[in-house]
Amino acid sequence: MVVVHCHASSPYLRDPHHSALHYLLRRAPPSPPIIYATSPQPLSSSSPSAASTRRTLLVSIATTSFSSLILSPPSKSATNTEFFDLPNSGGVKALDLRAGTGATPVDGDQVAIHYYGRLAAKQGWRFDSTYDHKDSTGEPIPFVFTLGSGKVISGIESAVRSMQVGGTRRVIIPPSQGYQNTSQEPIPPNFFDRQRLFTTIFNPTRLANGEGSTLGTLIFDIELISISH
Repeated sequence: MVVVHCHASSPYLRDPHHSALHYLLRRAPPSPPIIYATSPQPLSSSSPSAASTRRTLLVSIATTSFSSLILSPPSKSATNTEFFDLPNSGGVKALDLRAGTGATPVDGDQVAIHYYGRLAAKQGWRFDSTYDHKDSTGEPIPFVFTLGSGKVISGIESAVRSMQVGGTRRVIIPPSQGYQNTSQEPIPPNFFDRQRLFTTIFNPTRLANGEGSTLGTLIFDIELISISH
């Protein structure tokens, strides 16, 4: 029996030392496939025919394995395959996971979004998700806010401002565009999640040690659901 392990790496994270991408780069890809090949009949390991047969099997398996691991091209609905800097965002980086086809909001619009919120300083700990907030029918409740009101952290407003309804975007938000105080939204409804989030971001000892540039780095996956003018 011959076992060949093949590995593939993610194509869009180019800088493994970027602090804001620390969490994303720590997430290992799924275990690579294991391909088994068995010769049709037992062969003596010392015979020339056995060695020749094994070499043929290895070449055949390797060709099949690598061809099956070629990454498929981005979906036609995707507009970017790499993180890019959002204009006038204060350093927010974005990756469009799915392009929207609807309208784009403007300041003053009421927008509804779903999100996964993660904290880079806790190895990508997910501190909140609207998909976990369910109504009486079991449907997830989106987060609704007025764009430009200043009640929501700047990084989310910057991300949503250039999205289209139906789109999903991953953003890496630096501390300067994240939580500046404990009253800014979105606020995790769970007390313990909220306490852990804010005690990490506003930890006085770590801030005094100069860790402020990384403590508050946030990662949000945002889906723009609807716009109300």
